[in-house]
Amino acid sequence: MTLLITVFAAVIATVKWYTRKDDSMKLGILCFLYWGASIMWFVDAIFEYVELQAEYFTPALEDMANDAFLGLSVVALGLVIWIVRLLVTDPRGAVRAALTKKEA
Repeated sequence: MTLLITVFAAVIATVKWYTRKDDSMKLGILCFLYWGASIMWFVDAIFEYVELQAEYFTPALEDMANDAFLGLSVVALGLVIWIVRLLVTDPRGAVRAALTKKEA
């Protein structure tokens, strides 16, 4: 479930990055985060399959719920990292303008 969730997030981020004209929002970083997580979960799935064999395809409902929560947590953490990077680099100058705005 973690692999499936992160691959969906990676594909969505990649499509958004590819169809966007400018890269001011740095969606490529989000793509790298999600594709890296997808590769990590894919390697984990291979090793788990080697260990469990046929049992790998019949997970318990509790295990699926835990994996789904972990997958959503990884996607949320990727978004947090991307947003923090956007706030630090401030590509559109919005944060700087808000901080330097003087009241009349």
